Amino acid sequence: MSKAVLRIASRGSPLALTQSRLVRAALAAAHGWADAELDSICPIIPMRTTGDRIVDRPLVEAGGKGLFVKEIEDALLQDEADIAVHSTKDMPAVQPAGLTIAAVLPREDPHDLFIAADRAPFAQLKRDAKLGTSSVRRQAQALRLRPDLQIVLLRGNVETRLAKVRRGEADATMLARAGLARLGITVEEAEPLDWLPALCQGAIAIEIRAADKHAQNLVAAIDDPASHLAIACERGFLAGLDGSCRTPIAGLARVNKSSLRFSGEVLTPDGRNFWTASRDLSDATQASAFALGQDAALEIRERAGPALPRF
Repeated sequence: MSKAVLRIASRGSPLALTQSRLVRAALAAAHGWADAELDSICPIIPMRTTGDRIVDRPLVEAGGKGLFVKEIEDALLQDEADIAVHSTKDMPAVQPAGLTIAAVLPREDPHDLFIAADRAPFAQLKRDAKLGTSSVRRQAQALRLRPDLQIVLLRGNVETRLAKVRRGEADATMLARAGLARLGITVEEAEPLDWLPALCQGAIAIEIRAADKHAQNLVAAIDDPASHLAIACERGFLAGLDGSCRTPIAGLARVNKSSLRFSGEVLTPDGRNFWTASRDLSDATQASAFALGQDAALEIRERAGPALPRF
């Protein structure tokens, strides 16, 4: 078979390409595509996004959430690709008109790992230590517990950030457990954190043109309903808060069959103030899960009032 069945648009980072290959392997298993023909049946098109180009300043200064997906979504809209593979946490709450999330792969553990140069746990981090991160959410959660910490910008892919810690540019950092697992990277003495993670962390979303029934039928075979339900709720929370990567927002939906339990929080960047909300829902659908997340966001907006961070 020489004609492409599905063209995959992906960021070009090692993690993004690994995730795209996971999607392609799942599609091949579902549809009986031969491994030897995958490059022609389902080619991966690496793309460099605006977020990849900005390495010298925080993304919050450049426009926030969406910087890692815009060029990829443009490729879909211009029919240069048939599906896009995203780390769902990078996606804005509102998608461009004509695009939809058609499937979500089974979610990895969404939590963070704390990684220190001296291999000590977070509680033993020395006073005034340098914590490297570009995430306002991780920054706020860390400062809530340790206001003495010095936050330093740490950008780049997983390997780059680990190398910067080894070189002493920071005393410690935090990374998504899912990303390390997918890359096959094991960090000795890394500490699992039970903090609420970034919304949709650990989930891989497959985005398509809403009118493309061919792509929709193919990717439906690899959709994980529980993971899709969870990210619907978390994206509802994001939408209800008009959230972006400029806002310290965290949350996690847990799904057991069709029952859903959600916990979410919003913090000020210095971690001094925070607001939480939780919800439970039986017989959840994607629409009702999204609405549940929005309702939790509304509670926080009402309770926080003018103190809620606005960017």
